[in-house]
Amino acid sequence: MFSKLLDFFWSLRKQFLKYAITGGSAFILDMGTLVLFKEIFHLRPVVAVIINQPIALIYVFLLNKFWTFKSSGKIHHQVIKFLALYAGNYLFAIIWMWLFSEKLGWHYLAIRMANIILAVSWNFLLYKYWIYRETPVNNRAFIPIDKII
Repeated sequence: MFSKLLDFFWSLRKQFLKYAITGGSAFILDMGTLVLFKEIFHLRPVVAVIINQPIALIYVFLLNKFWTFKSSGKIHHQVIKFLALYAGNYLFAIIWMWLFSEKLGWHYLAIRMANIILAVSWNFLLYKYWIYRETPVNNRAFIPIDKII
């Protein structure tokens, strides 16, 4: 079973590399706009995150749809699912920034980086098997069990 699980994840390596490139470039965009809004425009870190996230959102959605996952699915269905996932990630980012930066005094860039690492850990599979899925769900899990067993 462990071998099949490894084979399954190995089969996703090229797509995951594209996802990582998309994510890496989005990280640069995210951190760049965060620093711009905080250091140049002198906004509070939580306000800077509120403003910079929609910029990153549009970038990530389009690059993942058309390059990483090459999805031809209906864009409005995908946008709704993407926004639902994004809303959870967005809320998580704001709460983290408020709690760790404003309440505990930790550096805002370290908080943002930790938040991004956590989000990356669950987003790939949700993008692949929920948002950009080409086939109907039909009560299947995010990772098809026949691919693992």
